[in-house]
Amino acid sequence: QVQLVESGGGLVQAGGSLKLSCAASGRTFSTYAMGWFRQAPGEERDFVASIGNSTYYADSGKGRFTISRDNAKNTVYLQMNSLIPEDTSVYYCAADEWGVATPTVIEYEHWGQGTQVTVSS
Repeated sequence: QVQLVESGGGLVQAGGSLKLSCAASGRTFSTYAMGWFRQAPGEERDFVASIGNSTYYADSGKGRFTISRDNAKNTVYLQMNSLIPEDTSVYYCAADEWGVATPTVIEYEHWGQGTQVTVSS
């Protein structure tokens, strides 16, 4: 069973930066595609970024967010710069054992508990 634990969320002013981390259990982490999603209250869970053989970004984060991974540490990161109030959400890390790096929520088998990001104006 893969377990994912996010960290790094918090309160930041608009224009600021945060770096989210997601630590994963499991000896085959390097074969997983990893994704970041976010969900605001009353909204659907939306794709933010994913990494497999390539990286993919939602339009909302292009040029501001960077996804990366360190397979030696079983960790995936999301560097978020130039944050805006609309980025306020709970951010979730997800793992896809098939390694596809899809932007589709239902393709990911494993999810973390989420970390809150709040951007003040």
